[in-house]
Amino acid sequence: MKIIMYATLAPEQKYIKEWAIKNDVEVKCVTERLNAQTVDWAKGFDGIDFQQTQSLEPIVYQKLHQYGIKQLTARMVGYDMIDFNLAKKYQLTVTNVPAYSPRAIAEMGLSQALQLVRKMGYYYQRMDQLDFRWAGLESTEIYNLTVGIIGAGHIGGATAQLYSLLGANVIATDPVHHPELEAYLNYTDLDTVLSQSDIVTIHTPLNKQTANLFNSQAFQKMKNTAYLINMARGGLVKTDDLIQALQEGQIAGAALDTLADEGQFFEKKAQPEEIPEDYRILRSMPNVLISPHCAFYTDTAMKNMVEMGLDDVVAIINGKHPQYPVIPQ
Repeated sequence: MKIIMYATLAPEQKYIKEWAIKNDVEVKCVTERLNAQTVDWAKGFDGIDFQQTQSLEPIVYQKLHQYGIKQLTARMVGYDMIDFNLAKKYQLTVTNVPAYSPRAIAEMGLSQALQLVRKMGYYYQRMDQLDFRWAGLESTEIYNLTVGIIGAGHIGGATAQLYSLLGANVIATDPVHHPELEAYLNYTDLDTVLSQSDIVTIHTPLNKQTANLFNSQAFQKMKNTAYLINMARGGLVKTDDLIQALQEGQIAGAALDTLADEGQFFEKKAQPEEIPEDYRILRSMPNVLISPHCAFYTDTAMKNMVEMGLDDVVAIINGKHPQYPVIPQ
């Protein structure tokens, strides 16, 4: 059995090698992402595994089917880069890794929220100007705050536990209620989460129903002292509306691990001309934190992403049901 893995990272190599030896499978790793130019590399392989945020071109589906590939395994939580109509047309079973390390992303969101609440961006800005005064930057503590979670799945649930342990009042909205999370949060509706929360943290998939979920109307419902945390997908937030809300003081700040147009310049050393204006504006604000879609990037997550993804590739190749099939909504 032969599998090709696209967009592999150096830290993954150790876990890929260990898995390949344990399962007696030949695994070829390439650093390039899966696209119209690299899909031909899959010829002669039994399965593929990939990780990226960029959409797959239609020719990718056609050629994978032509080469006898039966699956599309996304080595990540998100799967909005996949066209499910084309996947169905070319008989490709889609899988992802829905819970490789919910804690990794939850901890990243919490760490950035703490920086915003303690107004660290403003302190850093002052210190760059050799101004070491505290005046006007009094903050509060997490146990005084209400944290609202949009999407209480694996990551949202882990997020709820962390904030709850710090003493925050945690509320959440999700179409599915998980009884095991009721020790850490109270379920409510979206409008209540928006209007009552001091920190709103997003952990929902990106699809037709959730695209631009955070727009001008949503920001108007939020407290002007509230912070937005997005560790999920950039397309959940309408960037222009976010910028306007920040500039007009409708919300107090934002932490963004992902942007709607990040595919233009994330995951590489970008050239100045590649940087979009919305990034420049947001990056200049002391009440905004931006990280390069790296919330997942821990040793635990790397190991689980590799093993869980490849296990499903093998299952499908062998005609078995995968553990993590994606059912499009």
